[in-house]
Amino acid sequence: MTTLVLVSKANVDKARTVGEHTPDFCLGNPGHRMITVVAFKSNHTGPVRAFLTSVMRRRVASEAKQLQARYERLKIAHDPRQDVFAVADFDGLIAAQLKSKWSTDLFQVFIFGKNGELLKQWNDVPSAEEMAATIKEN
Repeated sequence: MTTLVLVSKANVDKARTVGEHTPDFCLGNPGHRMITVVAFKSNHTGPVRAFLTSVMRRRVASEAKQLQARYERLKIAHDPRQDVFAVADFDGLIAAQLKSKWSTDLFQVFIFGKNGELLKQWNDVPSAEEMAATIKEN
């Protein structure tokens, strides 16, 4: 299963909240992934793209450090950085495949099943209970 969060730069903090709402049984489980896609307004090139990519890498490393406490509490022995995924959508292709258009308030959450089928979609942060129910059903 894959939880995919599509956000504009302005809503990156909502992606963290989705991560916090991810059920404990998904953490460290290779059968479950969460991927954050940050959609940028325009097709940045060269130094701007490199800078934004660098900022994203640092942010992902920071998120993994914060996740470490939850891993320790759950006695998950491996590095959470291996489980934190983020992608920059500089050209809008990922958003287009998800039938989404860029806007400053872009925020969507998708849960895909094992075969890639869309199980559930939200346009706001789902509750922990909603996420757990969707994942457990499938």
